[in-house]
Amino acid sequence: MEKFVIRGQNRCSCTDDIRTSPRKKTKLRIDEKMKEEEVDEDEDAALAEFSHPVPWQKIEAEGLDVDYALLFSKEEADRLFKQLEEEMVYSTGEEAKVQVFGKVYNIPRQQATYGDAGLTYTYSGVTRSACLWTPTLEYIRDVVTKTTGQTFNFVLVNRYKDGQDHIGEHRDDEKELDPLCPIASVSLGAARDFIFRHRDARGKQSCRKIEPVKLELTHGSLLLMNQPTNTFWYHSLPVRKKVLLPRINLTFRRILLDNKKQEVAMARHGLSTGPVEQVPKKPDYGLNGSQGP
Repeated sequence: MEKFVIRGQNRCSCTDDIRTSPRKKTKLRIDEKMKEEEVDEDEDAALAEFSHPVPWQKIEAEGLDVDYALLFSKEEADRLFKQLEEEMVYSTGEEAKVQVFGKVYNIPRQQATYGDAGLTYTYSGVTRSACLWTPTLEYIRDVVTKTTGQTFNFVLVNRYKDGQDHIGEHRDDEKELDPLCPIASVSLGAARDFIFRHRDARGKQSCRKIEPVKLELTHGSLLLMNQPTNTFWYHSLPVRKKVLLPRINLTFRRILLDNKKQEVAMARHGLSTGPVEQVPKKPDYGLNGSQGP
């Protein structure tokens, strides 16, 4: 998966205006070349710190394209989890509830939204404003960017206190999300099962028999959901009663800033900007409430 590793640009000093003897010019060129090599080594070392821990694993099926890797060592993942436990401010009151068939329920997990100033994100019929990035979220975002070559302006944080907390089957397919940008999911804390299910194979009256895809998202891991995954596959984090420890999940996204940018992005990706086929949805008794693994 070397395609996700972005090399730093070479840096060199301009010497066109320096008047020196041929011998001095030769020495300058040698010194500059040595400096460039040192910069390359430093940048390669920094990138290796983020991309080297384990090779990327490619998971593919019909309409499914995801990449999985261990992004952080256990020591760093432990530190980041502890810092997030101190920094995160989760939604309370009405923002921590969801309405299903006219009844109001508590969302079975904690959640928060962070991102660039002024951003809002609408999912499950609820519009949320992004709090400003915390230092730890900024750090993790930048590591993900260096590893994937993608930039992100928003993150949805879901905290699962134990295996009873969960999220039902859903797709992260809001129109305000940039279709050119994968959703990057970072997991910290307890390992949890993560299940993909094809939209045509859901429920007792499903029209096709397509096996679900099950992954275990471990402490310090990164999962990339590439196009067209969220068009064809639902994903969920089911209840696991034997899991007693908490888990924090960060799903980094890129939100389009206006409709024009959305149209341009859709056109570049070869996607239609017209009406989208409506796929019948199974009633969400898992109380999705929001998106995110």
